[in-house]
Amino acid sequence: MIEVTGSIRLDESELDFEFVRSSGPGGQNVNKVATAVRLRFDVRRSPSLPDDVRARLLALAGRRASEDGVLTIRAERHRTQQANRRDAVERLVELVRRAAAPPKKRRATRPSAASRERRLESKRRLSRRKGDRGRPEPDSD
Repeated sequence: MIEVTGSIRLDESELDFEFVRSSGPGGQNVNKVATAVRLRFDVRRSPSLPDDVRARLLALAGRRASEDGVLTIRAERHRTQQANRRDAVERLVELVRRAAAPPKKRRATRPSAASRERRLESKRRLSRRKGDRGRPEPDSD
């Protein structure tokens, strides 16, 4: 079990790891050894996540989540499978932790009288400036 928060724990059997070749420099080793990790986690079908956390996690994941709700994390920063695997799990845990934090309620506020007056004054200044750009009035002699 991977502890994310006090109430959320992910079962390791829910994580699917696939090892692939890394991109980038590494000499001949990069062509022989599959050190990069592709971690898949089915967010929609996970029994470990409450519904509100599930929805926020899919929103946070963005393009990393597929249409059917599978989150994919690719880790290839390190040169070993174990380090990349650990990195992928840590990134997943951090993402779930961020999704578990409930969003702050927005408090409706009003702009102050001074800020409203500054805004209107700025609009008047801009209007005068643009008005001065017009065609000059013909002289009536």
